[in-house]
Amino acid sequence: MVKHVILWTLKELSEEEKKSVKAGIKKGLENLKGRIPGLLEIKVVTNGLPGSTADVMLDSLFESYEALKAYSTHPEHVAVADEKVRPFTAVRFCLDFET
Repeated sequence: MVKHVILWTLKELSEEEKKSVKAGIKKGLENLKGRIPGLLEIKVVTNGLPGSTADVMLDSLFESYEALKAYSTHPEHVAVADEKVRPFTAVRFCLDFET
C-alpha cells in the first residue's frame, strides 16, 4: 500500500474566504472515495492548531503506486484539483511512501 500525504498553504485570503476554501477542498477531495479505483482511504484536515505552518492536509491511502499514479490523472481528481485546490494554494508539499 502507498500513503500519499500533502500539505498546502493557502494564498492570502480573508478568514471567511479561507473557511470557505478549506470546506470546498475537504468536500471535493473526500467525495472522491469510492469513485477512483485503488483509492482506499482519503481524509482532509482543515482544523490545524495555532502555530501550524500549513492550512490543509490531505492524508490518503492507495492499494499500490500504480493506483496513486492513476489517481493523479483521473478526470474526477483533476477537476477537484483544478477547481477547488490549485487556484487557492500558494505552497504544496508532498510525501508518498510505502506502508
